[in-house]
Amino acid sequence: MARKKIYGLLAIIWTLFILVMCLVSFTELPSVGVSSADKYVHASFHFVFTILWFLTLDKSGYSRKILTRVFLSSVVFGIAIEIMQGLFTKTRQADIYDVFANIAGALMAVLLLYYSAHVVKMKADN
Repeated sequence: MARKKIYGLLAIIWTLFILVMCLVSFTELPSVGVSSADKYVHASFHFVFTILWFLTLDKSGYSRKILTRVFLSSVVFGIAIEIMQGLFTKTRQADIYDVFANIAGALMAVLLLYYSAHVVKMKADN
């Protein structure tokens, strides 16, 4: 039970971290020099988001229903952030490619969770 609370706290903190990082202007940040580096950041944000929220909400060890809901929540959250960037910030803009990167990160997390659940099940069966 304590583990779920820790995952829940981490999931909330990570969600707030994503919001801050995506909505606050960071004009003093140096350029990384990698083409589309922000897309990797977006994918990483949603990869971790999906895993943390799945670990928080799943009670059975592996639930497709929970995994699907968390994936869709990540997608909706990412789209909402892009809309907020377009509407409420002066230095940021909405970008459909950020949405694609968000989805890619969440999908990679889904595949990892799916694969790891099946490996654990196969080991348990042997």
